[in-house]
Amino acid sequence: MILYIAEKPSLGRAIASAIPGSHKNAEGHIQLANGDVVSWCIGHLLEQAEPDAYDPKYKKWSHDTLPILPEKWQLTPKPKTRKQLTVLRKLIKQADQLVHAGDPDREGQLLVDQVIDYLGVSSAKKQQIQRCLISDLNKPAVQKALQQLRSNQDFIPLSTSALARSRADWLYGLNMTRAYTLQGQQAGYQGVLSVGRVQTPVLGLVVRRDQEIEQFVPHDYYDVWAHLCAGSGERFKAKWVPSDSCADFLDEQGRNLSRPLAENVSTRISGQPAEVVAYKRQQKQRAAPLPHSLSSLQIDANKAFGLSAQQVLECCQALYEKHKLITYPRSDSRHLPLAHFAQGRDVTQVAVRNMVQLGQAAFESAVKQADFKRKSRAWNDAKVDAHHAIIPTQKSLTRLSDTEAKVYQLVCRNYMAQFLPPESYAEVRAELRIVTGQFVAKSRQTTEAGWTCLFPKKTSTKAKETQADDEDSANACLPVMAVGELLECERGEIVTKQTSPPKSFTDAALLSAMTGIGRFVSDPELRKILKETDGLGTEATRAGIIELLFKRGFLVRKGKAINATAAGKGLITALPDSATWPDMTARWESQLDAISQRETQYRHFMDPMVDSLYGLIEQAKASSFHGLKGLGGARSKATFKTKGKRTTGKRSPSGKSSGSKSSNNKPYRRTGKNKAAAT
Repeated sequence: MILYIAEKPSLGRAIASAIPGSHKNAEGHIQLANGDVVSWCIGHLLEQAEPDAYDPKYKKWSHDTLPILPEKWQLTPKPKTRKQLTVLRKLIKQADQLVHAGDPDREGQLLVDQVIDYLGVSSAKKQQIQRCLISDLNKPAVQKALQQLRSNQDFIPLSTSALARSRADWLYGLNMTRAYTLQGQQAGYQGVLSVGRVQTPVLGLVVRRDQEIEQFVPHDYYDVWAHLCAGSGERFKAKWVPSDSCADFLDEQGRNLSRPLAENVSTRISGQPAEVVAYKRQQKQRAAPLPHSLSSLQIDANKAFGLSAQQVLECCQALYEKHKLITYPRSDSRHLPLAHFAQGRDVTQVAVRNMVQLGQAAFESAVKQADFKRKSRAWNDAKVDAHHAIIPTQKSLTRLSDTEAKVYQLVCRNYMAQFLPPESYAEVRAELRIVTGQFVAKSRQTTEAGWTCLFPKKTSTKAKETQADDEDSANACLPVMAVGELLECERGEIVTKQTSPPKSFTDAALLSAMTGIGRFVSDPELRKILKETDGLGTEATRAGIIELLFKRGFLVRKGKAINATAAGKGLITALPDSATWPDMTARWESQLDAISQRETQYRHFMDPMVDSLYGLIEQAKASSFHGLKGLGGARSKATFKTKGKRTTGKRSPSGKSSGSKSSNNKPYRRTGKNKAAAT
């Protein structure tokens, strides 16, 4: 009997449906017509054991027991999914052949591997395990994957990479949290000062942004506008562009800080001829935005409706699990497999009917423009990994809450936009010389709305950027001009403005920063690494990380704005810089990728990390938290868990991390004070 072990029930059902015959549903598995069986995990079935499982003395938090370094790692079954683990235990014993069908990424590889190891599969049986890589739940794609099985041995380095990351996160987060919480409590702080490789740099982003705002000193700057009249009598405005000779009066963004200079320019150009030195009119098109990943959906929903990242995640889970209206929501991809293209018309028609039922009549009129032969840049197999973008299913609408309807609308909108015409617009730019000064006039006119008919202007980020860029909105349109033509400058106008501080983070801005964290790193090599990874956190964990910072009392919401509390600021101030910037994540990712590529070994990553814990703990003991005295909530039992709440079919909101008895479980000894092995 062949046993297929999927990562989640939905994938298990897709595998079963791709195998011919009449199948029978059973408890935690599907009996196939040919006698084989499909079963599944429900996300992680196992979690890291708590410290006191290694030694009862760790139950009490104390500097004397830090750092905690397990000599032999232990896993425990998750209480809520223990029943499914029992099902798999029985089926694995009965199976002659195992097929690993976890998600095709490092965490998906580890998730199933650790169950196989935990349940005591023999070495001989492990050698025969095959790997099925499925990134598309479409039946033809699943059938193709089932015909292209590989040896699971080929993926040991991938699993080892995930194992190293999860254990390093556990060691770093647990030890740093205990060390800084103990210091905080000695200073009178009432609560847990949690520290993590991801959550702490996120908090650092907010703290530093708040500091920039607090320290910001505004200053005035002065734009000069020329009011011009063309020979046809049409009037428009052009903005002065300061020359290099004005450099002493400009700030680093090229804005003029001198009122006398602005007055001089304005006076000199009034009533003078203006010569057209350049004129360019371009007809351009703008393609529709891609379908959503979870992060992009959270960002758009926050901008459009003020929903938090956690609210959007919860809505997505309901739309996926309860209503079955969208595909798998915890996706980091914004692309779709080519095999899905043929379903475009059917999916869109159902989505439009559902949206009309929700009162969104714009979808009904927009579908008349749809061309289901139009293949946008969204359809790209090369950019689809473990999951494709979030799109509507062909399920008819059920009763939705108000927030669920809003999130569903955004999913349908971005999908349907793939079949609508591009937005077409005319962009005009004119350069003029008045006396000796250079002036620029711009305009942008939409000639065909295309996909933007589904996007209200207030949610069109590009439109906002265009409007803000040199005040393009000053000219609805520009007259046709010829190079060398002389116009009249009727008058000059000085517009006084004031620099504004950076804006506080919102959910949308913080999620955007987490996904594009590389721009907050100065080292170009580290920046490149972060750009090529998922950033800080994953699609599945970002909302939970943000919410944890609120729960710990480190962040607070003021309307849409997210600000750091005194406790959050105090923690970042006390921590070493290495803990509050994303650089460590980049270095880890570089080494973890090298493990997965067989370019380095597990120990070469773990040994230095374990060594560093001793210095970090000593540094924590020297930290002062006197400014936090009396802050924090009521003193709670200090606990540190590496796992969050789990619900059917999804991974932990606090991360995918979990230890394993897999490929690197041979204990090893280290010399010196840090003898404990990180195996």
